[in-house]
Amino acid sequence: MSANMHTNNIDTNNMDTNKVRVLVVDDSALMRKLIPQMLDADQSIQVVGTAMDGTFCLKKIEELRPTVVTLDLQMPGMNGIDTLKEIMRRHPMPVIVVSSHSTEGASITLKALALGAFDFVAKPQDATGHMAETAKELIAKIKAAAVGKIVRPGILPRSAPRPEKISTAKSSPPPSRTVAIGISTGGPQALEFLLPQLPADFPGSILVVQHMPENFTDMFARRLDELCALRVKEARSGDTLQAGRVLVCPGNRHMKVKRLAIGDVVVLNDDERVNGHRPSVDVLFNSAAEEFGSQAIAVLMTGMGDDGAQGLGEVKKAGGMTIAQNEESCVVYGMPKAAVERGYARRVMALDVIAATLQALCGRNEGIGLSGGAGQTARAGR
Repeated sequence: MSANMHTNNIDTNNMDTNKVRVLVVDDSALMRKLIPQMLDADQSIQVVGTAMDGTFCLKKIEELRPTVVTLDLQMPGMNGIDTLKEIMRRHPMPVIVVSSHSTEGASITLKALALGAFDFVAKPQDATGHMAETAKELIAKIKAAAVGKIVRPGILPRSAPRPEKISTAKSSPPPSRTVAIGISTGGPQALEFLLPQLPADFPGSILVVQHMPENFTDMFARRLDELCALRVKEARSGDTLQAGRVLVCPGNRHMKVKRLAIGDVVVLNDDERVNGHRPSVDVLFNSAAEEFGSQAIAVLMTGMGDDGAQGLGEVKKAGGMTIAQNEESCVVYGMPKAAVERGYARRVMALDVIAATLQALCGRNEGIGLSGGAGQTARAGR
């Protein structure tokens, strides 16, 4: 047997069809050994094979019919991006990218997400110290991928070409209202669809908590900035909330808002994880409820788990507007579902009407009603 076809002595004749079948693709012999060992901890997952490059990955998919593929992007021969394109063309299925923490790794990971990868896990920088944490994250994402939706390129409607940005030389007016967005799995694709629909003169300020590691959020903010008429940047402590600007919380930090005499600002901190996350959506939403009360707008979008549900309830309790993305348009209906089931969402709506709703709520409605657009919107509480 060729070394490229080595399967780490995995018994392909003893497959349990009720388990999530995983194919591990990585050019590193160490990772082809470590990832199956990580996944062995969960009885509902079965590694059915490994491959060391894209060519053998495609052959293994034909042979083994996995449920989920874990994919290294930086491989010799057919690289991960080209492999992903072929998977999506030939055998659309959930792909979890296993990425390095480097700037280059972040850049191609974001490209992979745009091409249809379900989610990603960053390889631990310290293999001995963070292996258990990485294993837990990978197992959770593989399970979510097995039951989630596959986002193929072109599935989300394309927004119209963006207008030019408003010159930052002009002083930005204070925002009419502040919109806090919490999002996780499926988030990059959803935000790349949502934010370009908002005009450069959008009167609100937008704060985003996207579950993503450090070193990735700055690159993600830059990518969004290129796609949007809005100005998008990774947040820093002391950044003022400005109309027409989006601040993305840095990975591994929490983000709060603070009302000051000089203007409203964001404050970052390194407090303990909340709901297993840093950044946590609940931290942002709770802060928005406390500082802005009935003027707060909180939007909970696609993602695993329940981070943000409790905070959405606080915004509702404070009299603010609470919105949850509907199940049909979510890649993973976890976080919004938790909020909807607890009665915390005043509105439940499809991804394609959220932008119009935010424009109406923030004062730039131009005839767009809260139920405008082709998607669904529903009241889900008072």
